[in-house]
Amino acid sequence: MKSQQNTVLKEGPVNWELIRLKDVIVEIINGFACGRRDDGGIVQIRMNNVTIDGRLIFDKFLRVPIPNSIDIMLLRQGDFLFNNTNSIDLVGKSTVFNEAPFPCTFSNHFTRIRLKTDQIIPEFLLYSFLILWEKNYFRSLAIRHVGQAAVHKKYLVKLKLLLPPLPEQKKIAEILTTVDEAIEKVDEAIKKAERLKKGLMQTLLTLGIGHKEFIKTKLGQIPIDWKIVKINDVADVIGGKRLPKGNRLVDDLTQFPYIRVVDFKNMKVDQNNIKYLDMDTHKKIKNYTISSDDVYISIAGTVGLSGNIPTILNGANLTENAAKLCNLRNIAKTYLAYVLNSKIGQNQIKSFVGRAQQPKLALFRIEKIKLPLPPLPEQKKIAEILSSADQKLELMRERKCKLNRVKKGLMHDLLTGRKRVRLDG
Repeated sequence: MKSQQNTVLKEGPVNWELIRLKDVIVEIINGFACGRRDDGGIVQIRMNNVTIDGRLIFDKFLRVPIPNSIDIMLLRQGDFLFNNTNSIDLVGKSTVFNEAPFPCTFSNHFTRIRLKTDQIIPEFLLYSFLILWEKNYFRSLAIRHVGQAAVHKKYLVKLKLLLPPLPEQKKIAEILTTVDEAIEKVDEAIKKAERLKKGLMQTLLTLGIGHKEFIKTKLGQIPIDWKIVKINDVADVIGGKRLPKGNRLVDDLTQFPYIRVVDFKNMKVDQNNIKYLDMDTHKKIKNYTISSDDVYISIAGTVGLSGNIPTILNGANLTENAAKLCNLRNIAKTYLAYVLNSKIGQNQIKSFVGRAQQPKLALFRIEKIKLPLPPLPEQKKIAEILSSADQKLELMRERKCKLNRVKKGLMHDLLTGRKRVRLDG
């Protein structure tokens, strides 16, 4: 028996009404399954078209045969889409269908809800669901299957919500939508900057800086005075170490940080969730460390993530799912990291990994990766130019994180009535 006690809040302002979702629903139906592509068919909204923050995106889309029940399955403005089937962490993703450049229908992974818009606006329901998703409400509601979780309509409609009067709902949604639009603009700026950096990287690693004569190589065109080398010509490749059986990572801050693949991010190490070793565990694997002079590369799971170690983590222990490129010879560490992250490096890594079910990059294959090698001063200049582009990207990402924090705070304040909006007039 599923508990139905979760609400956005248990009690609120005196003029807010506690309702069940079924009280404000006109129609609720599930979408349809279709495994067949049809370029002349209709666009079907699928799970990858909805972000975890409730946005509907069309970066990629699938056209499927038009169903016989198209009049019923066609989406229209204001339709609320609830992701009823997904992994346990993602079930409950929701969005509002407003505008699209083409007619759309929706897959069986979604439940479409049409609302009584004289009582609730779809955007208010969306922000309410985002809070519930954050609180793992839909996870608790889901029936679990192998690799998937599902929320049945009969449980969904019993959800309790606190509704402010319609004018207040609209004002709350307007405020939160404004923040969402700011986040979307930053997102677009980040994507544009990433594309520009990618192009800049390709140009610098094939044309260099100020060259006029070039030669063709297996890696493509490079300046005539550059070399092609293998990693084992310029570095030693040494793997990390698995935790000894019976030993565990700890959250408490110790002198012995342990870097995992999940900590690798944007050619750096994300220090927000670093785990540590106790003294006894460290003694057992003390020889498997990485320094700030080295370059890391992930070799299992998410393969090919490369970057540099910050000084504060110099001497940290390294996971067995990564390797270090150390004892660098005639190559700048940041330049090496950029080459490995470029199309030149990533294509070779993909070819070495193949299509194994559990991707793994062998150390001896890393040694064979070929690199374009300019003179050391030019390497450093290339790395400096690309680092400058990365710094601008980092500022944009920080701006996005700040806006997300603002949105989260506003959602909790406005949707619970802790802060009231001022209505015009």
